[in-house]
Amino acid sequence: MYFATKETHPPAWQKPFDKDKKTVVILGSGWAATSMLKNMDTEDFNVVLVSPRNYFLFTPLLPSVAVGTLEARSIIQSTRYVARHKERRVSIYEAEALKVDPHNKQVTIADLSDIKGDVNNMTIPYDILVYAVGAETQTFGIPGVKEHSCFLKELPDAEKLRERVMDCIESAAFPDQSEAEVDRLMHMIVVGGGPTGVEFSGELHDFIKDDLRSWYPELADKLKITLVEALPNVLPMFSRELIQYTESTFKEQNIEVLTKTMVKEVKDKVVVVKNDKGQIEELPYGLLVWAAGNVSRPITRDLMAQLPQHQTNRRGLLVDDYLRLLGVNDVYAIGDCTATSYAPTAQVATQQGRYLARLLGQLAKKEELEKKLADLRGERSGLPEGPEGKAKNNAEEIESVVKQLNKASKIRPFHYSHQGSLAYIGSDKAIADLPFFNGNFASGGVATFLFWRSAYVSSLFSLRNRTLVMSDWLKVKLFGR
Repeated sequence: MYFATKETHPPAWQKPFDKDKKTVVILGSGWAATSMLKNMDTEDFNVVLVSPRNYFLFTPLLPSVAVGTLEARSIIQSTRYVARHKERRVSIYEAEALKVDPHNKQVTIADLSDIKGDVNNMTIPYDILVYAVGAETQTFGIPGVKEHSCFLKELPDAEKLRERVMDCIESAAFPDQSEAEVDRLMHMIVVGGGPTGVEFSGELHDFIKDDLRSWYPELADKLKITLVEALPNVLPMFSRELIQYTESTFKEQNIEVLTKTMVKEVKDKVVVVKNDKGQIEELPYGLLVWAAGNVSRPITRDLMAQLPQHQTNRRGLLVDDYLRLLGVNDVYAIGDCTATSYAPTAQVATQQGRYLARLLGQLAKKEELEKKLADLRGERSGLPEGPEGKAKNNAEEIESVVKQLNKASKIRPFHYSHQGSLAYIGSDKAIADLPFFNGNFASGGVATFLFWRSAYVSSLFSLRNRTLVMSDWLKVKLFGR
């Protein structure tokens, strides 16, 4: 009880802005930005965070929200919760970053919410910019995707998806509906065979098995799930045996997996695909979920256009080994907005945020020691020579500061440590691909499902999130969704 109270009640007083310290502006509130803010020592900087949402979202559990396994509030944590536990006050603006001017060190932001005040846009100057705006869903320019699909990237997407699933079921239950129309409405198509698409398919199957059969027995057997993937197999980041295990599990669950199948167009009631035989066919659907990768946001593309000689990768921003943006000083880029050799995962973004917090702290300490050394050397020049007295003490202090400075100047590049990959595949089964000595340990089944749950619970942001998620799981087990 003591620790719970301490965690939920921040300190009553925080240090105010210090005009003598540098201002760090953080764009974003996702995995990378939140990880950095959580681990950052705000004693060294004035910190401003700008994001269109005022909370951190635990995205791996988003598919569970879409079918009602978890409540939305269980997987979010207020950004101000993090900020209020820092030593120095952090300014948080719920706004969209519209433009970054790296040459004049300015960021233009605007309040794009439905309710606006008299002042709803401004330009913020910065000394250091941490660019962590993430990415948006990739549509590949396919006609009809934005108009007719449901995405699964943000919290409103999951809530919309939850409503659409029930709309399809209730419309299918409407009197005098034709058999063909019922089959269409009860056909749920998921495009994208990555972890998001696979986990949503598994969660949707659980909803059918555990709840739909009780409340809609006449429709339960009609609901069909189809997973569409352009690559030769789903979950390409997992080992071959786990891919085969997932596909065989989906076959047992009557989830149809269409690999080597490309979406060509999405219409109001059908999706046009090119199958593995090269033939064009139309698949009627009631609900289409699009989970097919990431693409850079417009503000990121604009930033890249301002640095054409250095930013040459269309996938995202190029950074050096210290996460500094190529082509400009005092800008760091982390998370899904970057184009690195690492996969755009929460695990990578979290480690990048943690590293950058340490890096900026080290740079602040280095500057402080350099200033102290300059002051000491200035004092020494005015002291009399000799082995005794203040001159000797000053020399010893200078030597001590030089040693500390040499240590602070040794900055290590970012190194990603892969902790493994997890995915839920339905029917209380999960798969895990974990590093083990010099190889990998692959596991799948019910025991792995328990490990998957414990790993996610331990990764949740706060005690509040852990308590809410576990209570949601218990409620679903006792009372259904």
